[in-house]
Amino acid sequence: MIGRLRGTLLEKQPPWLVVDVAGVGYELEASMTTLVALPAAGEPVSLYTHLSVREDAHLLYGFLREQERTLFRALIKVNGIGPKLALAILSGMDEAAFMRCVLDDDVKSLTRLPGVGKKTAERLIIEMRDRFPHWEAPGQELAAVAGGAEAPAARQAPLADAEAALVSLGYKPAEAARMLSGLEDEGSTEAIIKAALSRRMAG
Repeated sequence: MIGRLRGTLLEKQPPWLVVDVAGVGYELEASMTTLVALPAAGEPVSLYTHLSVREDAHLLYGFLREQERTLFRALIKVNGIGPKLALAILSGMDEAAFMRCVLDDDVKSLTRLPGVGKKTAERLIIEMRDRFPHWEAPGQELAAVAGGAEAPAARQAPLADAEAALVSLGYKPAEAARMLSGLEDEGSTEAIIKAALSRRMAG
């Protein structure tokens, strides 16, 4: 089992990233919460990891905080929740927000997440209430890093990458486009995604 990686961030293309560890490039999938908080390519990075072994693939997932990995592991034990949906949940809200939804029976907020219908939200609340990991809620949410002014052509690439990332999380293309409307000036792909997800949860 690979539990943690420390190395150099080579690539960051949401929801994927590549970390170089002693000359070996590890490809990981991560939540948008983790991706937004990561440094730029070429910088050192340390990630908690979860290895999923399937018949057709070995998939590695990366998390900036151990609490996020703990919640991911708890989520994938819930009936009907696979790694993709677990990452979508973690992309839409942090551990503290999810904790509040479970404790407050907040079905409405959970159903704003892609792939989470009313029945799934109710099942999450029921099953997670008993198995919910015990930790202190983070003191503050991770902040997105907004970039400076860019030329219109340069802004299109991050916007297109953000739309592709949202679709990969389970949002329909038309819905992803609506979420991204007016966010061209947010800066990096990660900042645009974070702003879109925040808007979606607030709506």
